Amino acid sequence: MGKVEKADIRVAEYLKLAGRENWARVYASINRGWTMTSNIAKCITRHLVAARELPIFDFLEEVRKMFGRWNYNNRRNGTYTFTTLSKKFQKMLSTNEIPCLRMTVEPSTEYVYTVHDGGRRFIVCLKNKTCSCRMFQIDEIPCPHAWAVLKKKNLKADDYCSELFKSRNRGENILDTCGSSPRRA
Repeated sequence: MGKVEKADIRVAEYLKLAGRENWARVYASINRGWTMTSNIAKCITRHLVAARELPIFDFLEEVRKMFGRWNYNNRRNGTYTFTTLSKKFQKMLSTNEIPCLRMTVEPSTEYVYTVHDGGRRFIVCLKNKTCSCRMFQIDEIPCPHAWAVLKKKNLKADDYCSELFKSRNRGENILDTCGSSPRRA
């Protein structure tokens, strides 16, 4: 946008009015700054270093075997997974649960609650999935204050997490990283 503004401010203003979601190649309406992603091509290349010296047919056979191993391992790991969230996001959710044990919750309405955390006060709205600390909106996982409300109401925290963090099928998740398995889209 800086280059566009330097070239012609009118074009920059037009694009801002049109809305970034209508012209940007990559657009997210929420903050995804904390999510680490990897370049899948670099990941695959890293795992095929030795195979690059092979003739093309043998190279393609190595690629097929590698993807077969990755898929087998993902399915096997998924069979033993009993949470709806991937491991990374389940860990974040569990980390947020610990501080909520010392908080007190006061209902204001059916969906809005006041949470007291030491000397500070936070407002949580379960209907809109918001908290005045803003962690609930940014991370799209219940913050400690939202956790306190969910515990008081005996609700499942998984229901208040983003659908992006949940497995589509057992063992598959859109945001898995490329350590031992490829990222799925």
